Amino acid sequence: MSQPIIFAVPKGRILEEALPMLSRAGIVPEAAFTDAKSRALKFATNRDDVSLIRVRAFDVATFVAHGAAQIGIVGSDVIDEFDYSELYAPVDLDIGHCRISVAEPAEMAATDDPRSWSHVRVATKYPNMTRKHFAARGVQAECVKLNGAMEIAPSLGLSSRIVDLVSSGKTLLENGLVEVEIIAQVSARLIVNRAAFKTNAAVGDLVEAFRAAVHD
Repeated sequence: MSQPIIFAVPKGRILEEALPMLSRAGIVPEAAFTDAKSRALKFATNRDDVSLIRVRAFDVATFVAHGAAQIGIVGSDVIDEFDYSELYAPVDLDIGHCRISVAEPAEMAATDDPRSWSHVRVATKYPNMTRKHFAARGVQAECVKLNGAMEIAPSLGLSSRIVDLVSSGKTLLENGLVEVEIIAQVSARLIVNRAAFKTNAAVGDLVEAFRAAVHD
């Protein structure tokens, strides 16, 4: 019997919206998947040929790019940050909408003009996207890599600005920050390993199932 397809799904903000999409595409995880007490990372599904792994969003891209998983769901922010040549993103799932923005303290923004920037020090978990964005404008970006708690970086003097995901903007507001520039709009995408897509017809069938599920 051939090995099951490994489908990587992200912990966090996208997962709640992704589960109905999985169901419409014909994939239903075992009960343990929704058990808050479970520490398992790999789960069976209603399909013998598909298993789920639940990992951090950034790791979804890595698992799929290196072929440890053949297919996955992840935000376009992660795809753009890593820019893996081995990844193919054939379907925009139209879920997980947010944006990547530059934010700074409200008192700074009151007199600041982003068009005047020549050098910025930014706390972010997106250093590649951030540098690329500012380089296109001729601005030198010094990036301080953080994996979380970006919003407190300016108040503690770690950086003057941050680049982070923004949905409602409530977290920024509660930490005295305001958006001053949008770098990219973000949505969740279905990603596949290019080699698996070419050699495994079942992976292609899943892509078509998700394409249909988006329009269901």
